Amino acid sequence: MNGVHDLDSHYDAVVIGARCAGAATGLLLARSGARVLMVDRQPYGADTMSTHALMRSAVMQIERWGLIPKFAAAGTPAIRSTTFHYGDEIVRVDIKPDHGVDFLLAPRRTVLDPLLADAAREAGAAVRHGTALSELQFASNGRVIGASLRDGSGACMTVRSDIVIGADGRQSTVAQLVNSKTLVEGFNACGIVFGYFADLNSDGLHWHFARNAAAGVIPTNAAHCVFAAVPASQFVATFRGDVMRGFLQVLAASFPELRANVGRATLVGRLRSFAGATSYLRQCHGAGWALVGDAGYFKDPLTAHGITDALRDAQLLSRGIIDGGIRGLESYQRERDELSLPLVRATDAIASFSWDLDEVKQLHADLSAAMKAEANHIANLSQQPSLAA
Repeated sequence: MNGVHDLDSHYDAVVIGARCAGAATGLLLARSGARVLMVDRQPYGADTMSTHALMRSAVMQIERWGLIPKFAAAGTPAIRSTTFHYGDEIVRVDIKPDHGVDFLLAPRRTVLDPLLADAAREAGAAVRHGTALSELQFASNGRVIGASLRDGSGACMTVRSDIVIGADGRQSTVAQLVNSKTLVEGFNACGIVFGYFADLNSDGLHWHFARNAAAGVIPTNAAHCVFAAVPASQFVATFRGDVMRGFLQVLAASFPELRANVGRATLVGRLRSFAGATSYLRQCHGAGWALVGDAGYFKDPLTAHGITDALRDAQLLSRGIIDGGIRGLESYQRERDELSLPLVRATDAIASFSWDLDEVKQLHADLSAAMKAEANHIANLSQQPSLAA
């Protein structure tokens, strides 16, 4: 199952990266009748850093794909409310029914990625973990026509493909090899430390904001993810030497009730950290190639919208490929950019921490409007056509 020895020589699409955006793209293409190969350098079910939260449009897609029962069976809690804490002011927002969705989800990546990869495999995609991209194959006119792959044993082979899709993260090898240009870049970033806490007394999503600090509580599988965030420029000074001490100090100084709640819970495993990176939108298609997920578009995790972006773009890209030709891929980039730019601007402003509480409330209103437009766009997409039709 994990080697490259038994692969066919030609595919309609080869997806580099079998997590989240890559797995969702492979699933949708395979369901359309395409011959798809998905490869990932990491083992099946491996964990990764994640924002966890699936906003309304992402849950809508998961429901359309028929996967909600599998997430429920994996113990993913349905989230019925989101609460914003602006200093002492508390604003609770119940998740009201819209587009057939009345809850949110926040699965661990050890749940989300395997479920999507399994669904892609069930749809007919070939899925190989422990297999990495060595190089792309180019025709004399510069078009990407295939990929050279290497598995854990060192065995190599080349496969041909009508399109190679880079879903291989921020440090995307595909993006580097095709020299994808950065079209838009943010200015700000936050540094985050997070961990999983069992027996935490908290209901729904909680987002906390104070001067030069933010925090969140996200219900996920068998625990709550709790994070503390500071401006990236303060990350080293805040957490250097003793990450746990810095984490608890940020909570105690700015969010004492959350600090007390965390003190009554049990940390599962260890704290993890992300020092921060600025947002970007890259050129996401070219002759024989495309980018999806963080490979093509990343923004600061403080607004917890990354997985929603990834699933949205998987659907837009798969539609563009099925529509065929350069026009379909141009439509993918145009839709992606129109939906993403308002989210990038609001997120970049929030990650700056150069706001007071009234200003960050307005930024969240801007973000909410952009997410509503995104959900409306996804809801209005017609049924995906089939390559086999």
